[in-house]
Amino acid sequence: MAGEIYKLKNVDHADINGVLIKIQRSFNIKLDNEGLKNADTFGSLCDLIINKINLEHEESCTTQHAFYLLRNSIAASTGTNKCSITPNTRLSKLFPKENRLQMIQEIEHELGFDTDLLQPKPWIIVLFSTFFIGSLIACYFNWEIGIAGILASVAGHKLTGKFGKEIHLKTVGDLASKISRESYLNARRNSTINKTEIEQKVRELFANDPGLQPVLIRRESQF
Repeated sequence: MAGEIYKLKNVDHADINGVLIKIQRSFNIKLDNEGLKNADTFGSLCDLIINKINLEHEESCTTQHAFYLLRNSIAASTGTNKCSITPNTRLSKLFPKENRLQMIQEIEHELGFDTDLLQPKPWIIVLFSTFFIGSLIACYFNWEIGIAGILASVAGHKLTGKFGKEIHLKTVGDLASKISRESYLNARRNSTINKTEIEQKVRELFANDPGLQPVLIRRESQF
């Protein structure tokens, strides 16, 4: 229903913790138990994050900052005329598959942080996920085989993630939005924050988590 408020208190704690880890990474803060004890609503969590960052407020769009930062890095790394790079430029056009991995690594080096743009083919992800679940079941019958299978599936998933060549976003604008959401302070680069957009960025982190599909998160949504 369009007016339904998503009840965060009904969400699995593991999924919430996963988003909190992303929040800490994006805003370069530490959320301790003492601080989180009083953050019982989505709004109070956002207020806590703003207080933790403790930087000067500036009315500027972080996604726009991220786009300019990304455009300059792409131009410097690939020799592409930066004027030809727009938010609608296709990432698949900028990064041909034959040397995509190297190009992304060079751009991330120029940026100074990872973009997590590349991933393995979907069927590979499904294969290792199925193998992992099968290994968990095997633990009930032979724990040694089960544990070996779990370790192998985790190692395989990490390796395929590191060397995957599939781009899961379409445009430069999509990537700029991702950076502004997942690497907020890195995107701004000028030791300021836009306090009015923090709530939306945090909401996006919740909305983009695979384990969470919120209909509508409001400030009064409770944990």
